[in-house]
Amino acid sequence: MKPVYPNVFKDESVIDDYHGTKISDPYRWLEDPDSEQTKSFVEAQNQITEPFLKSCVHKDVINKRLTELWNYPRYGCPKKHGSRYFIYINSGLQNQSVLYMLDDLNAEPKVFLDPNTLSEDGTISLYSSAFSENGEYFAYGLSESGSDWIKIKFRDVSSGTDLSEVLDKCKFTGIAWTHDHKGIFYARYNVYESKSDGTETSANEHHKLYYHRLGTPQTEDVLCVEFLDHPKWRIGAEVSECGRYVILSIREGCKDNLLYFSDIGSLPNGIQGKLQLTPIVENFDSEYEYVTSEGSIITLRTNKGTPHYSLINIDLTKPDPNNWVVLIGEDSKDVLEWADCARGDLLIVCYNHDVKHVLRVHDLKSGKQLGELSLDPGTVVGYSGKKKNHEIFYHFSSFLSPGTIYRCDLSVQPFQSQVYKDIEVSGFEPSEYKVAQVFYPSKDGTKIPMYILQPKSLLLDSNTPCMLYGYGGFNISVMPVFSVTRIVLLRHLGVITAIANLRGGGEYGDSWHDAGRLFNKQNVFDDFQYAAKYLINEKYTSAKQLIINGGSNGGLLVGACINQTPELFGCAIAEVGVMDMLRFHKFTIGHA
Repeated sequence: MKPVYPNVFKDESVIDDYHGTKISDPYRWLEDPDSEQTKSFVEAQNQITEPFLKSCVHKDVINKRLTELWNYPRYGCPKKHGSRYFIYINSGLQNQSVLYMLDDLNAEPKVFLDPNTLSEDGTISLYSSAFSENGEYFAYGLSESGSDWIKIKFRDVSSGTDLSEVLDKCKFTGIAWTHDHKGIFYARYNVYESKSDGTETSANEHHKLYYHRLGTPQTEDVLCVEFLDHPKWRIGAEVSECGRYVILSIREGCKDNLLYFSDIGSLPNGIQGKLQLTPIVENFDSEYEYVTSEGSIITLRTNKGTPHYSLINIDLTKPDPNNWVVLIGEDSKDVLEWADCARGDLLIVCYNHDVKHVLRVHDLKSGKQLGELSLDPGTVVGYSGKKKNHEIFYHFSSFLSPGTIYRCDLSVQPFQSQVYKDIEVSGFEPSEYKVAQVFYPSKDGTKIPMYILQPKSLLLDSNTPCMLYGYGGFNISVMPVFSVTRIVLLRHLGVITAIANLRGGGEYGDSWHDAGRLFNKQNVFDDFQYAAKYLINEKYTSAKQLIINGGSNGGLLVGACINQTPELFGCAIAEVGVMDMLRFHKFTIGHA
């Protein structure tokens, strides 16, 4: 029986005037998630959706196979804090990975924190965490029901017991320990409204940085930084490698940041009030990310004048831009995605080369490349290392590899990595599939990279179903990683998968990002539509067999494309799409 879509109330009185253009918004009432009218609308949608899903004759089979494939052990990279190692492990079907503690790499793991036990219904999750510099204290933020509002708790590592204090109403915050192990920097908003459970829709303003001392109530926390004239600024804090400086990264949107620092090591009585800030960057014109420091010299990753990013040194005793020094210059093609310090004098630098990661080792003092760590085509999805330690761990994944964790002892040259943990999925045989990377022309002739995954045994023709995924935004690179869902589509439903690396992402640096944002946003939609045309023209699939999928910014992508070129697609899945481009900035963190 064909479902009957419910009648939805249209308020014809809601009309906005945008510079002389009148725009009707008859469903404005849906912006209130708590109104009885909205609740009734959602329930009416569920009454259509749930019977349809229940009627699917393949549902139980698909669920069974998904469950079987998901049930494999997953590991994070071991991280050393103090004299101990810590590692996240998921036995297979746990909602959240468990944090284990090891006395050494060969020791039996002991449970240190199991987020699955924090609530009976599993709705409390681990949001963020940080160990003190000596590894004796652990601060961790907990989120309830997926909310961005978190509570920060503290645990004594040796005893495994929690301290009494809890920091409430924190949001969009990191956790940065001072090196005396006595407290943390964290950020929070003033909470004016009665709700802070993640369902509120009002905009967040006036982010503030606080310092909390262990053993004291939150009411005694010290307000360190606020910008009263800039209510939309968000504050991130990081303590330098030497512990003397706190580096502040200030953001208003999702692109570019300001940079300040404070010399907390020179405070005679410690942190007692607002910090004296020294500006390093005072304009939102580029990205600056703290990497490491040596005394007063900090190393930053930046795209200032270098669209593919570079590393620079800044002496905090003379932070004027005229005194900045380039440590590792911009690569002509590859994008410098991140860098970290290890062994005291080395930099581990990760580059994106045509949507594949490359790991290089450089000298911290000169910037000279000293070697490269071998990788198959794929992605580094995890990394751990510290300046004071000689070993690093990195986690490799690809479309056909669930993951391999490598350990590299940097005290031994030439640098060679050894397998620490090889992750396997029962019943999955990578040799049965093949991955191809193609570069297709978009509407304006720009070559767009796209990965295509298919079973080797599948004979392609225009009747082959295909799932095309895209994102194209916020400087985010869509990299090759393992997905159980894709494997089920490939193996059991005969659906090939295509992942298009659209402009707006970060695959080729700032120019690629800028070519897909603001007035260039149409390029993203064109890239996606021309990916569909390529797949159809090359006989991978046909329009009626082509499924498109994207979430958030990718949901917007799907929504725009099914309106602009509906003839190219047989099915569209738009997940949590940012669809209302005239009003999305008015709610929660949408202005960013």
